[in-house]
Amino acid sequence: MSMINALTIDVEDYYQVSAFESVVQGTAWSQYESRVVQNTVKVLDLLDTYETKATFFVLGWVAERHLSLLRMIAARGHEVASHGYAHQRVYTQTPAQFREETRRSKAILEDGLGHAILGYRAASYSITAQSLWALDILREEGFVYDSSIFPIRHDLYGIPDAPRSCYRIPCQDATTLIEFPLSTVRLGGVNCPIAGGGYLRLFPYAYTRWGIRHLNTREGLPAVVYFHPWEIDPAQPRLPARRLSRFRHYTNLAKMETRLERLLRDFSFNTMAEVLQARGLLLSPTAS
Repeated sequence: MSMINALTIDVEDYYQVSAFESVVQGTAWSQYESRVVQNTVKVLDLLDTYETKATFFVLGWVAERHLSLLRMIAARGHEVASHGYAHQRVYTQTPAQFREETRRSKAILEDGLGHAILGYRAASYSITAQSLWALDILREEGFVYDSSIFPIRHDLYGIPDAPRSCYRIPCQDATTLIEFPLSTVRLGGVNCPIAGGGYLRLFPYAYTRWGIRHLNTREGLPAVVYFHPWEIDPAQPRLPARRLSRFRHYTNLAKMETRLERLLRDFSFNTMAEVLQARGLLLSPTAS
């Protein structure tokens, strides 16, 4: 039987990404053409085709304006988790600001769905060595697991010496928070990302396939794969950002849907909650 990996989708619109925050102010978001609904529905249809369930980390700002989309995700059998409210990187906020934003987004999701949500993922994986204080706040606000720590070196995020597999983080209130880090493989003593998103677009598909197989068969670990709905939308408007930001955001958008289909054919996926339950870290997908 093949190992079940975790498939995750960060639900945000193309103009809300960190790469464009210098040219698109949050106060101006409503002025841009919204494509998040059509792109997320396209993702849902793709997952239906391959009979695959996933965890959707939904931005509170999006859920607030597209409640029917939020409910559609849940109605199709997927897990909904939090991606914060306004895609602010954690290390740019004070603990008080982070708590307020996190509480706000969690309430929007739970009020819209009528049940508790368990998981959280920070904008741009921005729980780093400088913002580990956020983990205590997440547990205090009722989250059971986090998937924000990327054990790599990167200019915007990463804790390169963090554990590479699921683990429990002791919190100040004597409870624990489960951390489900983004996937890497060790090459030459360095953690190399294989987690999807830009890495799935930028690197040859053969590398991603090899990396997930290595995790599954050599290390006995489930992979965490992520992507964004805007990544299967090559027709999205182009924004005048820095050259590096444009490269990261726009490269191989036209190839992404095909690569996702190959991924869904080559591997088995489920929600983060289901994978954590299978590994004995959650009592059930709906309880801690």
